[in-house]
Amino acid sequence: MKIRRAGERGYADHGWLRSYHTFSFANYHDPKHMGFRALRVINEDRVAGGHGFGAHPHRNMEIISYVLEGEMEHKDNMGNGEVMRPGDVQRMSAGTGVLHSEFNHSKENELHFLQIWIEPKELGIAPSYEQKAFPAIDRQGQWRLVASAEGREGSISLNQDVNLYAGLFDADESVVTPATRYAWLHVVKGAVEVNGEQLSTGDAAAFQPGDAISMTGKDASEVLLFDLA
Repeated sequence: MKIRRAGERGYADHGWLRSYHTFSFANYHDPKHMGFRALRVINEDRVAGGHGFGAHPHRNMEIISYVLEGEMEHKDNMGNGEVMRPGDVQRMSAGTGVLHSEFNHSKENELHFLQIWIEPKELGIAPSYEQKAFPAIDRQGQWRLVASAEGREGSISLNQDVNLYAGLFDADESVVTPATRYAWLHVVKGAVEVNGEQLSTGDAAAFQPGDAISMTGKDASEVLLFDLA
């Protein structure tokens, strides 16, 4: 297990946007942290009320949005327009090219979300979009599959051989981890004990194939687990 502490991440403060970068992104560059397998970006973004990302393009990337607090309006040139709330998971396959925007219309509340990029298995596909809600009860005390290559078990589908699990864990709540290949565990919030080490909000850990992953909640926590080829 190799730990990546929250305080080691890159950070950018644009006033209306504060962002922590787990991997190299924009003006933050660290050759030791360019990604992990197909996982390329985990940005923890906080967007002030009345602000957002104007229409901008993407190509050949699987882009996942995971809202923690607040509401985010998504619009794209494929005709999609939805509001994301906590528990929602959204996937946009940029493929040959897509234009989209993300906005926090609230004047009082901050938008807090994770922006995740995964390198695609196949390039040049037709752009597509998918969004699903995963209630807290489905994630409490267990790993809930929220994204997979085949869209298994009601998860959103990905153009890559990746399984993404989300879980909510209370203090002293342990979980049996599914068999993983390469794995990246990201603590969204709270604190957990993983293989005897305490990980808190923003911390992450990388695992090699065959590594055991034993996790117990230390307080109310939310965690993501990536199983990667």
